[in-house]
Amino acid sequence: MRWEFGRKSSNVEDRRGGGVSGPLVGGGIGTIVLAVIVALLGGDPGAVLQQGQEQAPSDRTSSQSPRTQSTTTNDRMADFVSVVLADTEDTWGTLFRQNGENYVEPKLVLFSNSVQSACGSASAAVGPFYCPADQKVYIDLTFYQDLKYKLNAPGDFAQAYVIAHEVGHHVQNLMGISSKVRTLQRQASRAEANQLSVRLELQADCFAGIWAHHANRSRQILEEGDVEEALNAASSIGDDRLQSQSKGHVVPDSFTHGSSAQRVRWFKRGIQTGEPAQCNTFAAANP
Repeated sequence: MRWEFGRKSSNVEDRRGGGVSGPLVGGGIGTIVLAVIVALLGGDPGAVLQQGQEQAPSDRTSSQSPRTQSTTTNDRMADFVSVVLADTEDTWGTLFRQNGENYVEPKLVLFSNSVQSACGSASAAVGPFYCPADQKVYIDLTFYQDLKYKLNAPGDFAQAYVIAHEVGHHVQNLMGISSKVRTLQRQASRAEANQLSVRLELQADCFAGIWAHHANRSRQILEEGDVEEALNAASSIGDDRLQSQSKGHVVPDSFTHGSSAQRVRWFKRGIQTGEPAQCNTFAAANP
């Protein structure tokens, strides 16, 4: 991925070196079995506050893994994240203006170990997440080690996909989609609420593809193999694949983020069409 010469965002808040103690807040909406998976999939941390107690302590393994990233590597990754964020600003700013709307840029908070957000206190174990209450994306950069080694999803474009997915949740928040989903979930059964979460997550995947489409067309950021990296990441975090790996069996009614095939399909739709209207997962009979 060609990113080194891209502009850096002014919306990055560096809180590394700090930390807070308090309850964990998840990065996703459902009861995903691995905390690092919740990290990558994103979602609404507010919803996890209601469901987090259902996760077993053994699910939160990433907080116990060794952190060996050097300061130099971390600084380079901070630059990378800043450039990707700036690129999402350019993409969504243009798309919103074309519709006569104003794109409110999210902030991105870099933290280490733990952080305080408007959605509550969060440990690095939950990984990257978006908080709609303060319109900020939070990430501990050591998460990218888990992405590479635990999820077997290496590559800078796979890392960019993580940021683009979280920004996709911000776009949903600005469009009023997230609040509507939360309202419907409060009135729904557990299975129905899970299905709404799946559609929300798949749309964020599609929005990540929208960013990749326009960023490449405008700024030629893609190199050979980049799309495959993102598709591999999307496939690696499908609910069916994760449940099979962790439990040995699959429970479709418990899916909260979509199967591997669904995640790949919706990311591909976004990157192929570049049209946000094509990302209406809520209108699809079979998302």
